[in-house]
Amino acid sequence: MDVIGQQIVDETLPAGHVLTLEWIQAEFGVSRTVARETMRILEWMGLVTSRRRVGITVQPRASWNVFDPRVIWWRLSGTGRDQQLRSLTELRVAIEPVAANSAARNATAAERNRLIGLAAAMREQGAAGRLDDFLELDIEFHTLLLEASGNEMFDALGDAVSVVLRGRIQLGLMPHHPVPVSMQLHEDVAQAVAQGDGAAAEEAMRDILAEVRTAMNTLDTS
Repeated sequence: MDVIGQQIVDETLPAGHVLTLEWIQAEFGVSRTVARETMRILEWMGLVTSRRRVGITVQPRASWNVFDPRVIWWRLSGTGRDQQLRSLTELRVAIEPVAANSAARNATAAERNRLIGLAAAMREQGAAGRLDDFLELDIEFHTLLLEASGNEMFDALGDAVSVVLRGRIQLGLMPHHPVPVSMQLHEDVAQAVAQGDGAAAEEAMRDILAEVRTAMNTLDTS
């Protein structure tokens, strides 16, 4: 599934290309059951469609489930990396500041306290250069903020945000030491949410994402 999915999003297998279960069996040395299950999952993602007497046809990008974490990761890992990063960054810019504002109104006491603790731990791990630990804290911070917004649609984007945050490090797009200003801004967001100050939480989150956009602009010109 990973190999075929990657080839589809990279357009090595272009839209309109027809696959067969027999080809998958021969190419990967798997049973017909495994081949069929692979196609079932890829069809659920919108990457292929299966029709009797036609075969398994690769679908154009417009049909893909672009929020599926596996589709996002394949795009980040392949030739469409820059475009995928740009799309996800623009999504985050549009959604996360509003989510932070909503979290200031709707978060539970436990969620407010957890955000403060996560921001403090991020500063500690970031300053020490422990990127793996910093990453896990960063992912929890942003996904918790989406959940605490009280908006189920924002919450549903948690997996997509998680994948792109993890991808920035795995793809070598993060500095060895996180930017100090960014760590301070995470603390500012947490404090604003804890105090119920939606406007301040929204502004601090916009500033966080401005740093992300700056990193994207650097990527575009590199």
